[in-house]
Amino acid sequence: MKQKLEVLIVEDDLRIIDINKRFVSKLDGFEVIATATNGSDAKELLACTRPDLVLLDVYLPDMLGTELVWYIRQHYRDADIIMITAAKEMEMVQEALRGGVFDYIVKPLVFERFRERLESYRAHLLRTREAKEVDQDVIDQIMTRRSLSPKGRESAMPKGIDLLTLEKVMEAIRQTGDKGVSAEEIGREIGTSRTTARRYLEHLVQEKQARADLIYGSVGRPERKYRFLPEQA
Repeated sequence: MKQKLEVLIVEDDLRIIDINKRFVSKLDGFEVIATATNGSDAKELLACTRPDLVLLDVYLPDMLGTELVWYIRQHYRDADIIMITAAKEMEMVQEALRGGVFDYIVKPLVFERFRERLESYRAHLLRTREAKEVDQDVIDQIMTRRSLSPKGRESAMPKGIDLLTLEKVMEAIRQTGDKGVSAEEIGREIGTSRTTARRYLEHLVQEKQARADLIYGSVGRPERKYRFLPEQA
């Protein structure tokens, strides 16, 4: 997956655009690459920027955001969409869901909610983009992503395992490919101790999302190297 996911903001209120940009800038792994205040400009920007994620309002000056959802689905199927809007009509929500939006956030926008939803989206990509084959448990996780709240995901984690740290470890170990990585190296990468990194790596081994091998050097004790298992992602 990309180092940073590229975000297009489509919103007619310049104040809300500024808030969205500031919120995105506080999150690791996301970058705003363009903004549009109407649907026509959004279509032009979609063509030249090809964003990973569109943050989209419903009420635009020249069209409904739900119309733009279907345009994106027709022409840019790889782009994901999160609605951020004051629209609370069930008809709007249903139309957005039919168009395959990842999430629907009702204004006023609160950073904690914004952070949780975008981190949930990024975690979803980690589970799906590199997976070659999935079992029913993984499919259930993917299909129920909207009903599983961040607090629910946290409560499902074993004691001593934090969801956000686990996702950082998963992404770091993915980047190493087949060469493998030690707990010390992962700790340096994500800013934790070797002991903490090893706890998370061993959890991934237990969950069959990684494997551990002993690597024997010419001197000293053998080193435990961890490798990601994409077929189990």
